[in-house]
Amino acid sequence: MADGRRTAIRLADGRELIYFDDLPGLDRSRPDPRRLEPARTASQLRYDPVLDEWVVVAAHRQGRTNLPAADACPLCPGGPDSEIPAAGYHAVAFENRFPSLVGAPVPAPPDGPAGLRPGTGRCEVVCFTDDHDAAFSTLAPRRRATIGRALVDRTEELGRQPGVEYVLCFENRGREIGATLPHPHGQIYAFPFVPPRIARALESARRHRHRSGGCLFCELGAAEEKAGERVVAAAGDFIAFVPTAARWPYEVVIQPRRHLPDLAALGEAELAVLMELYADVLGRFERLFGGEPPAPYIACFLQAPVRADRDLAHLRVQVFTLRRAPDKLKYLAATESGAGVFINDVAPERAAERLRAAGG
Repeated sequence: MADGRRTAIRLADGRELIYFDDLPGLDRSRPDPRRLEPARTASQLRYDPVLDEWVVVAAHRQGRTNLPAADACPLCPGGPDSEIPAAGYHAVAFENRFPSLVGAPVPAPPDGPAGLRPGTGRCEVVCFTDDHDAAFSTLAPRRRATIGRALVDRTEELGRQPGVEYVLCFENRGREIGATLPHPHGQIYAFPFVPPRIARALESARRHRHRSGGCLFCELGAAEEKAGERVVAAAGDFIAFVPTAARWPYEVVIQPRRHLPDLAALGEAELAVLMELYADVLGRFERLFGGEPPAPYIACFLQAPVRADRDLAHLRVQVFTLRRAPDKLKYLAATESGAGVFINDVAPERAAERLRAAGG
């Protein structure tokens, strides 16, 4: 974004912060007034040979900020411990003060995974607005487009860092799913490995291409659009639908009809359309149960790995909530947590019907 809408500074402890503005020419030079010591972390990556997965051990995060009072929110401008020095801002990305992963990633040994590696990578926070009481779904289209450009910027820049294999952009909203700050924000993790669910999905895509020569995700999206009963909304070249085998009570996948690997592959106009459809879907989740309180949700931008299998991957946004009824949550009990078998209490067709009805 070399048009005056991007400004990078350093915080008092050396962490990088980048302002992303709706318009050029704003002064973002105010320094961080705090006295902070450089963060010290001791994360580890430990390999589980039974499930062939990496586990991040980040014991230092026990002391991270948790549900502070509104006047002590570190994402609001002007507070004594505000992470953002400017008196006001549009959108901001900065290195997390309590990261799970930090430092230059160490590539896996060429002869296979070792049992223990440093917990390297990068964790960033993305603030959507300086308005503490807003939500992504209530922002103006111009701001949502700015946030989209920020996600593209960070996807590209983090993907260029040596040793980074996967960039995950996501948002957790609501105390019920573990969000520790209510201020509207998302996060970005740059992993030194491809996360297991992504790797498994790509392996399924590989088998499908070997059998049929086509893209698994393209064909699933086309089949859902043709069937129609689980389609929630569409805009431009994007479709939003409830998966046939949805695991969560209310779950939506947003994806482009054409085969694209990641956010960076979208043109600016396409990116703006995606951000508007994403906001539409989030609004439907928030209104599902009358809107008070809004349904908690998790949203993940599922992109191609940085280097491997980019031709197999298909950009998707997954949004889901743990709430299955106004006063009931879906808990991951023995079958889900212990055996990995999800039991969904809401039929996907009924979920799609309710989400369609929740349109603004």
